[in-house]
Amino acid sequence: MLVKTFGSAVYGIEAITITIEVNILPGTKFFIVGLADMAIKESYFRIESALKSSNYKMPRQQVVVNMAPADIRKEGSSYDLTIATAILAASGQIETEELDKYLIMGELSLDGSLQPIKGALPIAIQARKDGFKGFILPKQNAREAAIVNDLEVYGVETIKQVANFFNGDAKLEREIVNTREEFYDSLCNYDSDFSEVKGQENIKRALEIAAAGGHNVILIGPPGAGKTMLARRLPSILPPLSLYESLETTKIHSVAGKLAAADALVTIRPFRSPHHTISDVALVGGGTNPQPGEISLAHNGVLFLDELPEFKRSVLEVMRQPLEERKVNISRAKFSVDYPCSFMLVTSMNPCPCGYYNHPEKVCTCPPGAVQKYMSKISGPLLDRIDLHVEVTPVNFSELSSDRLAEKSELIRERVITARNIQIERFGDRPDLHANAQMTPQMVREICKITEAGQTLLKKAMEKLGLSARAYDRILKVSRTIADLAGSEDIKMEHLAEAIHFRSLDREGWAG
Repeated sequence: MLVKTFGSAVYGIEAITITIEVNILPGTKFFIVGLADMAIKESYFRIESALKSSNYKMPRQQVVVNMAPADIRKEGSSYDLTIATAILAASGQIETEELDKYLIMGELSLDGSLQPIKGALPIAIQARKDGFKGFILPKQNAREAAIVNDLEVYGVETIKQVANFFNGDAKLEREIVNTREEFYDSLCNYDSDFSEVKGQENIKRALEIAAAGGHNVILIGPPGAGKTMLARRLPSILPPLSLYESLETTKIHSVAGKLAAADALVTIRPFRSPHHTISDVALVGGGTNPQPGEISLAHNGVLFLDELPEFKRSVLEVMRQPLEERKVNISRAKFSVDYPCSFMLVTSMNPCPCGYYNHPEKVCTCPPGAVQKYMSKISGPLLDRIDLHVEVTPVNFSELSSDRLAEKSELIRERVITARNIQIERFGDRPDLHANAQMTPQMVREICKITEAGQTLLKKAMEKLGLSARAYDRILKVSRTIADLAGSEDIKMEHLAEAIHFRSLDREGWAG
């Protein structure tokens, strides 16, 4: 008897519906065809054990399983439940009337229980597009899939529940999530706040400018100055995620298997901080079975690279194109996938190997040339993509011991949102742009116009401080953001002066 069930394959952050055809014929062998990987071919043993443990019979005839379309590669163990259900139906152990109305996915354990799958959200979205009535999947993924409206989502724990459901012996409890309520209840629910940081007002100001314009930042300072602590609080002053951004971010985390069972949506901006031993594939994504990397997991949020010179040069260089294009393309011989990666890059570093170059109190013990060698680990093209260079100095005792309450993230975030709204209105005809940092060179010339006095100031700064040519556009973008924060239509002298202040690493002789 020929029976069809339906599963799904995830490519990038999109899904494709896969038809599982099972036919039972005279013979004794088990065949899986349709470009299945080893994990799927091994499913026979999991399915057989799961059926026996659930008091069902594995047919002792020839079972042929076809996964269509046959020219698309299928990977992973998520098809176990789809294939097992089709085998039960083909062997007459469950009814087939409702099978074509549901998309079924899940990995089977040997005792018939189900393990969670990856990519439940994009699969659910595609199931709704394809007109399925419902989606049956492991209970651990049910909340994630249930944020898709107009689709009945049923979380199950065992294959026996699925069989009883199709036989009409029992009903499944539908998982219901109020997407908007879930989204707004958890919005901006951050664990850390800028009010917890003593002193460092100039660094907070720099991060406020970065958040307002979507600018990349590098923090340079000695150990213990608070670089990491400040960077970790940056997401708390960024504008809240929109529902569209939240869904897009959730899809990426769903595909990577990073969503907890209790989570339905990613409602706060991601903060990813990979260790400096990370490989280039782990950072940008890829692998034999392509998966999103850290830059994609940081989509719509912050990627923090602590101790930047300690990262391998090849790892840092592969970020250059994604930083510009805000997406990464993973190409293989037979297919390619795109992952979005629109993130703010925040990095930190010591000024030298010992950490105390330019320290106000401690003496640098590095030998001659060590500082230059240390700084040269970061290439010019990468620095070219970082708008704000911020020198972080240690906090003195009086500030540390002060009882004065610092400004809360909520108040800073309000100013950032106001500045972002100005930019959204400015780029109204370009929906792909939403921050000053994303302006093209041509847009910089049109939008960031300065007076003759401003041109003179910028010229003197470039000559006296030895600023490089690449700093010119960056200074104009940052000064435009500072003007937006001040509510000014024009870029004034003080806005330019502050922007020039944030180009430390472009100064000639900065590193000795």
